[in-house]
Amino acid sequence: MGTCMSVQNASFLKRTKMRPTPLDQETCSKSSSRTSVPKSQKFSRPINVVKYPSGDDIYKRYEFGKELGRGEFGITYQCVDKLSGENVACKTIAKSKLRTDIDVEDVRREVVIMRHLPKHPNIVSYKEVYEDKEAVYLVMELCEGGELFDRIVARGHYTERAAARVTKTILEVVQVCHKHGVIHRDLKPENFLYANASENAQLKAIDFGLSIFFEPGQRFGEIVGSPYYMAPEVLRRNYGPEVDVWSAGVILYILLCGVPPFWAETEEGIAHAIVKGTIDFNRDPWPIVSEEAKDLVKGMLDANPYNRFTVEEVLEHHWIQNADKVSNVCLGEGVRSKIKQFTLMNKFKKKVLRVVANNLPQDQVHEIKQKFYMMDTDKNGNLSFQELKDGLHMMGQTVAEPEVKLLMDAADVDGNGMLNCEEFLTMAVHLQRLSNDDHLRHAFLHFDKNKSGFIEFEDLKVSLFDDPLGPKNDQVINDIIFDADLDKDGRISYQDFKVMMSTGTDWKMGSRQYSKAMLNALSMRLFKDKSMQLKD
Repeated sequence: MGTCMSVQNASFLKRTKMRPTPLDQETCSKSSSRTSVPKSQKFSRPINVVKYPSGDDIYKRYEFGKELGRGEFGITYQCVDKLSGENVACKTIAKSKLRTDIDVEDVRREVVIMRHLPKHPNIVSYKEVYEDKEAVYLVMELCEGGELFDRIVARGHYTERAAARVTKTILEVVQVCHKHGVIHRDLKPENFLYANASENAQLKAIDFGLSIFFEPGQRFGEIVGSPYYMAPEVLRRNYGPEVDVWSAGVILYILLCGVPPFWAETEEGIAHAIVKGTIDFNRDPWPIVSEEAKDLVKGMLDANPYNRFTVEEVLEHHWIQNADKVSNVCLGEGVRSKIKQFTLMNKFKKKVLRVVANNLPQDQVHEIKQKFYMMDTDKNGNLSFQELKDGLHMMGQTVAEPEVKLLMDAADVDGNGMLNCEEFLTMAVHLQRLSNDDHLRHAFLHFDKNKSGFIEFEDLKVSLFDDPLGPKNDQVINDIIFDADLDKDGRISYQDFKVMMSTGTDWKMGSRQYSKAMLNALSMRLFKDKSMQLKD
């Protein structure tokens, strides 16, 4: 995806079979003078991440149970409060995963935002936070009712009325966040869970890890979010709270027809589709969807944020105001089927990415650092544009200046026009994860349990049924295989696997730096095209 992934010149970074390790403090220390962040916060476990934790021994208060899910930095467990007997969720964030000051700040800000937001029936409740030498432990309300789309798939009858009710709830959450000075920035179906398994369970927003505080009129340039739900002004790197309305509009579109509104075969194609903002109302079941629903979708997905419906305009829209009275006619089995395939494939891809990301050994990390020191000819701990260009040339990679500039701008996290050891290493490690065929093949072999050269039904069953949030019946495995199997022989070949992983993959599968590096390069490439500029 994007220029950084596609530049052939990144091949100087390629090797094989790697496993990520925390950045080595000593070998990267040459660049420490460029930032005010203490070394301990950049290259080893930070001493303190959060302010005013409840304590440093969570195990005295809580008994840890089964794993509920895994994220970039840690694992969420179901726990029991030993004092009250209450079941809670605990998001355990390993400090060894917090490799940069940005990672630390993300976690710190998430805790502050969770404490700041008011108690609300549709926002997961914060309880307390613990911190010890190894991890931060964010204790929250436990939601046991499953993800939004999973419940839709499980129901036998799905209607426009159900979509209206869900959309109203999501926008009420957005309204509360904005009133309290918070932009969520990562609204997507996976971040909405039901409190319990009952029919009338509350839908709750979770995961404020990418959320940020804002003041009226304040604009942001950091590129964050998930591909299908990202507003065009995020790619333009000039946005405000309107991005949450866009993301909610994308969810509404999927609720009504089962597929994302902006789709392509590559990540760059998806980004182009988002910027163009052309919405398809011709595919099924749009002909039977009400004009009021379509009007709301168009208003929420206006590519110009200044013309887009505000949160208040959405909540005052007739279709939302009459959510309990809109059409209760079934939207068709096709919608449920499409939603199921969309969500299951995303879950499978995330497992694949986890395998790929955990496959970089220490020797290659060391080798990349040596390349940095070789390129750093003036030995000041930074790579200038000329040093990066000359270094690539010295390694036999003739790189055009515009491409070197793209790499430099993408990896330069602090924006000072140079790359320190950490920035270079982060860029190199993450670039090669999916650009190296060996890494994808290793992930393929991980799922090919019987080494037949294909991922077959039993292979996927073993791999996915061990996930507590994964599928629980044979049909969902068949659905995943059917969706990925291009020649329809009932199994996934390596070629099928490669095509699957090149389409719609999560843009923040690595660190925040990776997301920024990849998307900044893509953003610059997109908006060199004058046709992509904002239109009135």
